[in-house]
Order: sequence, then structure tokens, then C-alpha cells
Amino acid sequence: MNKAIVVFALAAGFSTSAMAAEFKGYIIDEKCSTKAAMKGNVDCATKCIKDGSPAVLVTDEGKVYKIADQAKVTAMAGKQVTITGAMTGDTITVTSIK
Repeated sequence: MNKAIVVFALAAGFSTSAMAAEFKGYIIDEKCSTKAAMKGNVDCATKCIKDGSPAVLVTDEGKVYKIADQAKVTAMAGKQVTITGAMTGDTITVTSIK
């Protein structure tokens, strides 16, 4: 029984670390995320995020990812970033941002 628990714990640990990845794109507010012209618009992204539209990551290909921990990304509104974190569905849990 104890061996099964140890094996399960190790497998869970390895699967969590394997899911960490880097995601590159722009931090934009969700309502403007479909407008390509908004990439790099710091003023608009900052205003809309402060007004309550959630921050998202938009890649150069146009893929939109939700951000689980908004407080970690709001200071980067409108800027191009690289996020290191784990993906669950279409939501990124941020480990670091640069």
C-alpha cells in the first residue's frame, strides 16, 4: 500500500513539472483581445484592465489564454511578455513573467 502511495506521489510530481512551459505574447484586456491593433497598446490595456476587463495573454498567432493570477500580470498591461507557468485548459497559472 505504501509503495502505491509513493509511486502516485512521484507520478503527480513529475506530471506537474512537465506541464510548466513558456508562453510568449502580449498582456491585453479580454474585451480587446480579438483586435490585432491592440497588441502593444499600453494605455488602452491598462485602462480596460483597471475598469474590470480581465487580463489575457494573446500570442502573435492570435491565440488567447486566460490568466489565473491577475495580480501577477496587470503591471505588464499592453506589453510583450514571456510567462513561465502551467496550463490547465486554456488558463495559465503564472510562475514568473518577464
